[in-house]
Amino acid sequence: MTMDKVCIDELVARFFRAFCNAGGAIPDLDSLRELFVADALISKCVGTTAEIHGVDQFIEPRRALLTDGTLTDFEEHELAERTEIFGGIAQRFSLYEKSGVLLGQPFLTRGVKTLQFVRMTESWKIAAVAWDDERENQEIDLRCW
Repeated sequence: MTMDKVCIDELVARFFRAFCNAGGAIPDLDSLRELFVADALISKCVGTTAEIHGVDQFIEPRRALLTDGTLTDFEEHELAERTEIFGGIAQRFSLYEKSGVLLGQPFLTRGVKTLQFVRMTESWKIAAVAWDDERENQEIDLRCW
């Protein structure tokens, strides 16, 4: 495994951990600013219309959701990944699982995130993230992972 892959693996792990409030954990959403380039795009593609945000626009609604009791016991983690690195760019497809209690209703679901990275002077940073979740009539083919 290359050092670039090790760095990207840790970057992705930090990204997923930032949202955790399971077991009373305090989400570390402010750390996301360190993980992304300044003008990164974050796209939630669940449903019929994509929601596209910059980093700060993305953080604040999630901070409310994860700290006001709406979404509790939330955690997400990677189940599998495919990462391609070429020079100073990289792309990762990530199969992930998330669980929690939303408005009093427990849930467990999987989805796919795609992350694009660029190598900066001192480290790799996330340039873009997009994701969609599994749902009726849109199931993940686990044979591909």
